[in-house]
Amino acid sequence: MKLGVYIGSFNPPHKGHMDVVNYLIDNHYVDKVLIVPTLNYWDKQDLIDISYRIKMLKFFENNKVIVDTTHNKYIYTYELMKELEKEYHDELSLIIGADNIVSFDKWKNYEELLNYQIIVMNRDNIDVISYIKKYPKNNFIIVNNYPFIDISSSELRKNLDSKYLDKRVLNYIKENHLYE
Repeated sequence: MKLGVYIGSFNPPHKGHMDVVNYLIDNHYVDKVLIVPTLNYWDKQDLIDISYRIKMLKFFENNKVIVDTTHNKYIYTYELMKELEKEYHDELSLIIGADNIVSFDKWKNYEELLNYQIIVMNRDNIDVISYIKKYPKNNFIIVNNYPFIDISSSELRKNLDSKYLDKRVLNYIKENHLYE
C-alpha cells in the first residue's frame, strides 16, 4: 500500500489542506495519507497548541486519512520518515509543495529523504524540473494538474473565512477562542 506523509503546522487545517489529501487519494497517487502536525518550528512563531490542531484535524479522519498524534516531536523530516518506516510496512511517499523543492537541498540530511518517493504539488509557476534534475535519484512525482486554492493560513487566522474552513473547524475555533 502507498502511504502519503503530509507534514505541516495545519494552523488551522483548512479546505486547501484537505483538497490536497483528497486529490492525491482520488487520483491514486497514494492509497492513504498520514497527516503529521508538527510542534513549533524554528521559523513558526504563532502556532496554537498542537492539541487544538490535532483535534481539528481529527474531524477529517477516516479509513484513508490518518492523523498522527505520536510523531509530532520530530524537528527534521528525515528523522520522522525513518521512524515511520520502522512502524509502517508501506511504501512511504513524502508530500511537499513546490515551494519546498526550491530549498530542498538545505533540509537537514535531505539525501536520506531521496530514499523515498517525493510527491511535489506544483504551484506558483515554479519550474520544479529544474530543481529536481540535480538530484541523483529520480523518485519525484510532480503533480502539475492540481487546481490549487490560494489560501494563506496566516491571512485565514486574521480573518476566519468560513468558505475556506470546514464548518466543524470554524465552530471549534470559535468555541475555544483560538486565533483571537
